[in-house]
Amino acid sequence: MELIGAQKIWSYFGEQTTSVNVSNQTVRSGPGHFVEGYLDLAKKVAELQFKNREHVLVFRGQPEDYMTKANKVPRSLLKATIFRLEGSRIPTPNILESRFKKLTFAESELQTAYTEEALEGSDQLRRQRILRWAILQHYEVCATPLLDVSHSLRIAASFATHQNTSESAYLFVFGIPNLSGAVTASSEAGLQIIRLASACPPDAIRPHIQEGYLLGEYPEVSDFGAESAYQYGEMDFGRRLVAKFRFNPRTFLSNVHYPLATDKALLPSGRRDPLLEITSRIHNKLKTMKFSNHVSP
Repeated sequence: MELIGAQKIWSYFGEQTTSVNVSNQTVRSGPGHFVEGYLDLAKKVAELQFKNREHVLVFRGQPEDYMTKANKVPRSLLKATIFRLEGSRIPTPNILESRFKKLTFAESELQTAYTEEALEGSDQLRRQRILRWAILQHYEVCATPLLDVSHSLRIAASFATHQNTSESAYLFVFGIPNLSGAVTASSEAGLQIIRLASACPPDAIRPHIQEGYLLGEYPEVSDFGAESAYQYGEMDFGRRLVAKFRFNPRTFLSNVHYPLATDKALLPSGRRDPLLEITSRIHNKLKTMKFSNHVSP
């Protein structure tokens, strides 16, 4: 994945009251720019979209800012689930092999279920592996090489506060190429962007409500070992980070004019979701299986 901002990007950083020209590494290593509430956040994001006009901005909310150290400099770590640390250590080749075996099995199960239940889009799913990954990632079946983001600032901020009882939450802003169709692939940026609504049938309401997108490497990382074309440090979506905001989820929610999505809105129930039923079955089957003699996630 290419590092964003060979030329410096516009961002809010630290205690600055206005946006400034900074590097991606400066943004990642900082504590995050504090915002009081949703309107404050929305105004600043609007300014960043205007000033970084060569990029489309997408968002990810988290209850924590997971930091790593490289050359003794802490920085935000935004890895796809399959490449996340094992405790505080880089996952070994054996662990990664186990994760990819689990992913391959889950893909096969998903494709079979799609065909058996005659769901819309089964041909598309069979042809494009990255769409299978997108569904497995979104429904939290197993680790994949993708990262969940949203085109909706409100949805991303809602996820940052979801079941968050602490005094800190984080909103990450990524810069990506212009979007085109269900899957946008950019060899220049080394990115693929999957529009989840185009990967899931209309009966699967949750992905559509969440305005979900997923980010992945281009070309796809189908395995990882000594022969991989990628270095482990390259596979970090922090390399596309434009801004990092932090806020107090308790006071952030106090403005009734800009309410965030509730838990029930983020994860709707009460109507049948065929993909949730299928992915739940696959997830339960994975719990009973062992994919190697090594530690698996």
